[in-house]
Order: sequence, then C-alpha cells, then structure tokens
Amino acid sequence: MLIAMFEALIPWYEAHKRELPWRQDKEPYHVWLSEIMLQQTRVEAVKEYYRRFLTALPTIADLAEAPEEQILKLWEGLGYYNRVRNLQKAAQTICAEYTGVFPSEYAQIRSLSGIGDYTAGAIASICFDAPTPAVDGNVLRVYSRLLADDANIDLQTTKKRITRKLQETYPQKNPGIATQALMELGATVCVPNGAPRCDVCPVAEICQARKQDTWRNLPVRSEKKKRKIVDKTVFILLTEDTVALHKRSTSGLLAGMWEFPNVDAKLDKQAAVTQVTGWQAEPLDLLMQTSYTHIFSHVEWHMTAYYIRCRKTNKKWKWVTKESLDETYALPSAFRPFREQIENL
Repeated sequence: MLIAMFEALIPWYEAHKRELPWRQDKEPYHVWLSEIMLQQTRVEAVKEYYRRFLTALPTIADLAEAPEEQILKLWEGLGYYNRVRNLQKAAQTICAEYTGVFPSEYAQIRSLSGIGDYTAGAIASICFDAPTPAVDGNVLRVYSRLLADDANIDLQTTKKRITRKLQETYPQKNPGIATQALMELGATVCVPNGAPRCDVCPVAEICQARKQDTWRNLPVRSEKKKRKIVDKTVFILLTEDTVALHKRSTSGLLAGMWEFPNVDAKLDKQAAVTQVTGWQAEPLDLLMQTSYTHIFSHVEWHMTAYYIRCRKTNKKWKWVTKESLDETYALPSAFRPFREQIENL
C-alpha cells in the first residue's frame, strides 16, 4: 500500500505543489533554515521571516559569525528562540569541521545542534537525494489514516515503527520529491483540523480510514495536560527617552531573552507603584494600565501591565532608547503587545 501511495503522490505533488520561497532550489542552508522556522509556525508567517533572515545572513558563514543580538532580532516573533541559537551553533560546527560546506551524510546532518530525525531526513532527501523519510505530525497523520493505524503517534515506539515502515518502501528515485509530497498532502489535504479533503486526495481510493469512516478518530494522540496559569505584573518603566529592560536567566522558559521587568503576582496600582519605589526608580506618574494573556504550550501568562514614568534610571535594569528597543533588542511575543503601546504615550 505504501508503494502505491508514493506512486500516486509524486505526480500529484508535481501538479499541485504550492510555490514557496524555500522550494526554489535545493541549497541545504535554505532547506535547513525553512524546516527549523516551520516548526510550530504557520507557512504564511514564515515566508517574510525566511526572506529577511537570508537577506541579512545569506551564507552559513554569515550566520556563524553574527552577533547573538542580531539573530535573536531576526527571529523576533517566531518564538522558541533556542531554535535560532541552535542554528548558529550548527553553523559554527559546519564552518569549523566541514570547511563551511553543509555535510551530505544523514548521520553527520543528524549530529548538528538542533537537528532531529525529521529535519535530518528532510535535508538528506531533499538536498542530497537520500531515501530517508522525514516523519513529522503531518506524515504521522497521513500514515495513520491511510492504514487505519490506531497506535498512539505521540509514543516514540510508534514514530520509530512508522519511520521504519516508510524507510522500507521509500522511493530510490526522487526521494526528495516523495518527502515534500507527503508533507504537502498532510498540510493541504489530510489536514489536522477539520475534515480531510478526501474529494481531492490522490490516495483516497486506497485510504483505509476513508473506507471504514474512521478518519475522525485518527490519528490517536495522548490527552493534553491542562496548562498552568501564572499571574504576572509587567512594568513598562519610562524616562524621557529610555525604557527599562531585564535579561532573563540562561535556563528555563525564554532563556536569555530580554523582557520588561515583571513579578509573578497580580498587583494593584498602589502595590505596583510601591514595587517600583523599592527598585529605586522613583515613579512619577502612572500613565496607563493594560492586560494581556499569552499562551505557551504548557503555561498561560495572565499579565497586568503598568506604564510608569520614572524620575531616574536605576542600576537594576538596562535602560535603552526607544529606537534601540525597536531596532536592536529582541522581545519575545509575550511582551510585544506592551511595546507597541509605548508609541501612544
């Protein structure tokens, strides 16, 4: 059945594939960058980030040598910032150990920082014509429905078994097209939310979930844990021409990222002003109060923000100009709505 799937998929892909900027060539740097950006991020959102990143850092050597602040700023808004830090680590390894040339063997690719089985399989097949599957959520969903496989796809044992089954039948000719065709089918036809578009699916005739009308139950996944809720008070502390920033610790959520000063508690106005006074920033005026909820995969931040004009700066925070806040310092998405309000004050 898998052989028949590939036989139907490849010509379908050639006729129906989306025109995406990272599909214009088989340059490993381009494919690698796009695959890392596309993790946990929609295709439409990635397009402009991809173009901007390559304009600023067109080669692996450029990425390896870039200041961390620059790569974080280029990544600002994409989230999961360890992805770009690992990109740079891998680029530095490529320059140091492979004379700046992206390695072509699967094992070498897999050994690079931030590259797992899926990304290694995608790069090896698309760029180097290796018959190596790239198994992500899209592929697991397609496989589960095609074969009416009710194993839990969140289990590593299931992923390894499906990868092995695909490996046994992966096309030796044009494996990169096979990889992209599977991705495309999962992203545009056998979709994760809502009903699959069986009327335009190239493998509908052999799909067991369609025949058995069990697609609603597939794939099987583990029940999601309830997200933890954390109340935060965020302080946008302003002088005439500067705003206070704080750098998070080098471990944990948003490690090493810049943020507005904050505390893990919901403070009222008076308590917020008292807190700033304790930081020796001498609050003058409470300019505005806003709120915002940011959802991470495992936690929700329920944030109350106070915009406070201060008489002077202090040594606890880094005070930066509003221009450099926009142009130099990368703020995680959780704090960006507060930054946008600064212009209105």
